[in-house]
Amino acid sequence: MNAVQKLSRIALVSREPESLAAFYESAFGFARGDETQLAGTALESLLCIPGAKTRLIPLRLGGETIELLGIQPEGRAYPANVPAWSNLFQHFAIVVSSMAAAYAKLSAQAGWTPISTEGPQALPASSGGVTAFKFRDPEGHPLELLAFPPDTVPERWQRSDATGFLGIDHSAISVADTFQSIEFYRRLGLQRSGRSCNTGPAQDRLDGTEGTIVEVTGLAPVEVPPHVELLCYRKVLDRNRNVSGLNDVAATQLILSADSTAALDALCTQTADALVSGPVPFEDGVARAMIRDPDGHLVRLEAPMT
Repeated sequence: MNAVQKLSRIALVSREPESLAAFYESAFGFARGDETQLAGTALESLLCIPGAKTRLIPLRLGGETIELLGIQPEGRAYPANVPAWSNLFQHFAIVVSSMAAAYAKLSAQAGWTPISTEGPQALPASSGGVTAFKFRDPEGHPLELLAFPPDTVPERWQRSDATGFLGIDHSAISVADTFQSIEFYRRLGLQRSGRSCNTGPAQDRLDGTEGTIVEVTGLAPVEVPPHVELLCYRKVLDRNRNVSGLNDVAATQLILSADSTAALDALCTQTADALVSGPVPFEDGVARAMIRDPDGHLVRLEAPMT
């Protein structure tokens, strides 16, 4: 079976990409790359939006990259107070060498809002023993600061950095059915890499909820980091499937890369029931397709045109 090679980037839709880029640079030390302007029939076909135009600002932290997409015409703003168990909820985790220093630097920035209560939370060993803090950027995208215990820091994060912000460990998506999501991402070649069931007062404070019981499942592509995490909150009665338009601020995209157009075509065939658009050839020599997972999360597939 053909498989994606890596989670190459995470794309955030932004109404004010210049301002949001400045926040990520100041708060976390992201390095800004060259801006790109996109328009034309290929983009319209991929986004399913007539007349679509996109301003793309890449931001790099360590070995990982995010994209800020300023899409015209604009979609909806990020909904207020989306709970952790909503299928709209998706965050990525920034690894820090010192939680105290990272939290202090974030606290000095303007515009963000907390999700976690009572500051960073040290989770028990059964939940990985990490210290974490969840919050929203100025446009509402959920984020997480993540610090590993000193004696269990994964090898890839055992490095020093003047900023203290090392890179992106994973993107986490809330799902209604873990098994269903595992089977979907397995069709793309992601394999289960870990599992835990997180609960208790610290998890409640981290998520800003009560009585939290969340099943966490790691899914890894061929090359990591970053990886994908599935978050399945148990005992949640409201499982409404809210779907974002591709130009809505909540329409975060996981960008998964394949090594050839033949592999991309095969992946689209393997997920034909989830296909939104594509494959579409672009002038930059990359073919792209868009799919939705069982909970409506967007996945962009890419491959060099060969």
